[in-house]
Amino acid sequence: MMNSIMQAAMNGFLQNQRESDMLVRLRDQLAHLGVIAELRDDNTALVVHKREPGLPVWVFVGFGGSYYSWQSAEQRHPTRDPEGAAKLLAEYIAR
Repeated sequence: MMNSIMQAAMNGFLQNQRESDMLVRLRDQLAHLGVIAELRDDNTALVVHKREPGLPVWVFVGFGGSYYSWQSAEQRHPTRDPEGAAKLLAEYIAR
């Protein structure tokens, strides 16, 4: 039986794992579109590289795992649709 501290740590680990899996799915969808992205910071962020020189876009899973977010959370898309998020990100970095 786990004590409350162990349970909280396990819940945090499981949430981080789910968010990491969501970022992996997004990275894979971006790869299908020819966009280069890589996991960073212990798989808590996805760095999406622009085709032209410029700063990359950092993508996080936020809002309790409900959304991919980027541009300081001004842009977001539901995590249940990684394909749609990849298309939006591809358009976003092309600007």
